[in-house]
Amino acid sequence: MSEPVVVDAMGGDHGPVETVAGAVRALRELGIPVVLVGRGEGVRAELARHGAVGEIDVVHAEDVVPMSERGAGAVSSTTSSLTVGCDLVRRGQASAFVSAGSTGAVVSCAIRGIGRAPGVLRPALAIALPSVTGGATVLVDAGATSDPTPEMIAQFAVLGASYARLVLGVADPSVGLLSIGSEPGKGNRLTRRAGELLPALPLRFHGNVEGHDVLAGTVDVIVTDGFTGNVVLKNVEGSVRTALALVARSGGVAAEEVRRVARLYDPETHGGAALLGLTGTVVVAHGSSPAATIARACAVAHDLSRDGTTGRAGDRLGAEPVR
Repeated sequence: MSEPVVVDAMGGDHGPVETVAGAVRALRELGIPVVLVGRGEGVRAELARHGAVGEIDVVHAEDVVPMSERGAGAVSSTTSSLTVGCDLVRRGQASAFVSAGSTGAVVSCAIRGIGRAPGVLRPALAIALPSVTGGATVLVDAGATSDPTPEMIAQFAVLGASYARLVLGVADPSVGLLSIGSEPGKGNRLTRRAGELLPALPLRFHGNVEGHDVLAGTVDVIVTDGFTGNVVLKNVEGSVRTALALVARSGGVAAEEVRRVARLYDPETHGGAALLGLTGTVVVAHGSSPAATIARACAVAHDLSRDGTTGRAGDRLGAEPVR
């Protein structure tokens, strides 16, 4: 049996109530071995509610990193659930780490506790969004680094292209740089400088793309900074919910068809975003994740770790660093 996925029981808006329930579902319904990390007494109490004491191991971690923590303060505690969970991955006692905690805190602890792949300046969150063409577009960075340098964004593009090859099976992914216009040179200073770096990298650079291209299937990968990417992701989720609610209210489309489309963009379906550029596997789920989303995040983490996807995504950076 493979090493278990370690779940941060204390992360997220709902704490152990949903994370423990999600871990139980991952084990019982999906057959994924899991271990929970957090305050032992409270975690075991939640396991008891599900009749799962003895089914899932618990590793005690006394400290809880608050959802308001942006990142730097998270690494100061050696006994937080984030730090202990990442350490289990680093020591090979877990195959992957799943958390619905503060994204900045998870990223900081993962960098410190697991480590970046060779050549990687900063890891990035990647998520595959379904497009109208029937395929998917990888959005990267979806929220790991709000203020990257142009060199970091260029690396995100390489990581995203590798993810598209390894996970989506796209042989030669096209990469678009998110901007306010498709013409070369459009955008702020950060975007313009990143656009100057991308053509020289080992990827198929399409050029600039705009917000309306995110779900259009224009390119296989859309690269941007983490601030913009996270806004885009949540706008997509909210806009899809709103549009489908209006369609359902009109009565012009069968309710089951509306639900089918809604599921494509539901966090419960994609589980979370993969943190690329580390030597181990980390999946970050929404802070508001219910049990079903946590279970799905465990499945995503299990699959990524089994295939070694997140580590392999940085291979080209180790050979050809961005300068």
